[in-house]
Amino acid sequence: MVPIKTVLQDSEQVTRLFSHLEFDGKKLNHQPGSVLGSSALIVGTTIGAGILALPAVTLPSGIVPSTSGLIAVWLYALVSGLLVAEVTLNTMRTEGRANIGFLGVVEKILGKVGGRLTGGVYLFMHYALLVAYITEGGDILESATAKIWSVQILPSWVGTIAFTLLFGGIMYLGREKFIEKLNSAFVGIVIVSFLGLLLLAGGHIQSTQLLFQNWSALGSAISVMSVALFFQNVVPLVVTQLEGDAHKIRQSIFIGSVIPLIMFLAWNTVILGSISPDMLRATSNGKIIFDPLQVLRAGGAGEWLGVLVSIFSEFAIATSFIGFVYGLLDLLKDIFFIAQRKLSSRLPLYSLAIFPPMTLGTLNPSIFFTALDYTGTFSISVLGGIIPVLMSWKQRQEQENSDGINQPLVPGGKVTLIVMLGVALAMMVRPIVSSYTN
Repeated sequence: MVPIKTVLQDSEQVTRLFSHLEFDGKKLNHQPGSVLGSSALIVGTTIGAGILALPAVTLPSGIVPSTSGLIAVWLYALVSGLLVAEVTLNTMRTEGRANIGFLGVVEKILGKVGGRLTGGVYLFMHYALLVAYITEGGDILESATAKIWSVQILPSWVGTIAFTLLFGGIMYLGREKFIEKLNSAFVGIVIVSFLGLLLLAGGHIQSTQLLFQNWSALGSAISVMSVALFFQNVVPLVVTQLEGDAHKIRQSIFIGSVIPLIMFLAWNTVILGSISPDMLRATSNGKIIFDPLQVLRAGGAGEWLGVLVSIFSEFAIATSFIGFVYGLLDLLKDIFFIAQRKLSSRLPLYSLAIFPPMTLGTLNPSIFFTALDYTGTFSISVLGGIIPVLMSWKQRQEQENSDGINQPLVPGGKVTLIVMLGVALAMMVRPIVSSYTN
């Protein structure tokens, strides 16, 4: 990669930081990243286990409240993603680097203590989500295998291990360009199966269910909504793929996040319109155990709908698995770069990323909803709100005292940052307040 800087004197904007150049033995070829490919990475990362958990957590509130909540959380995620892109891009410019991971950005701006604290939260979030993805993906894979081959239900750990080795092995053996194309193909399968689901499930919507509203139950769904719409972990990779082009980065983040939002809104409406709130079952401590998608996958609304739900669920989790493994690998690379300065092999790195969540998933197969809830409440509030705000605040303040080439990707100045910080803190405090009031 050759660092380059193109400064427009009128607007004082840096349009591109560097170029991807590859030598094929005869000449240098320019290999620019595409908005489509980067958007597909964000879409694939976003459409994962979160969308599968949505119906169970939004059912108590109803369609109108949960729709409003999803739009509000998406706006929060969009601003957060742009803030991460902003601080990543500006750090790459000031450091003269063609790529840098999320932890590296935090350490450059907030220091080693901030970097280590963030690294701990980042590790917890990625491992927790990978546990959720692996257990749910393994469960769907196991159930589908049992149906196709007409065998008895296998132990849950078989599906968990099979899912991990299958998709983890593909990522380990495949090159980055191949994985990008494969991820785009998976996203295509997700979209096609999703459209089929809407057509089939749409006929089961009950008009009376569209009017049901319980705004007081919306708060308990916010954490899972935050997980469902989270993509910030792959933003540094998007910035690298698009050669630091600010315009393309904005486009990719917006397109890549708005497509899942539209899908989530349609999905939420179809499922909640088909299932009555009185079907919700809960334990004495209020933990949700009723999952509408399990009913659909089992063929409760027709065999073909059950098949489509299984296909959609498995490939949605696979695309999200790919995105989060990449995000965790970036963190581990930063850690080993600091400690050892050199990575001798990919195998130890992939083993650290994949085997711990697989092990926990085999020990506790029912951890799906718990992992998502804790991740949304704490990890994403910190990584998607508090940390990006603090970094942007400090970076912008330093910019005011210098003549650098940094540029904000989010308008609104300090007002926007204060609002984002307030929302992140509120998301963390709400579960604590609820535990005392209940």
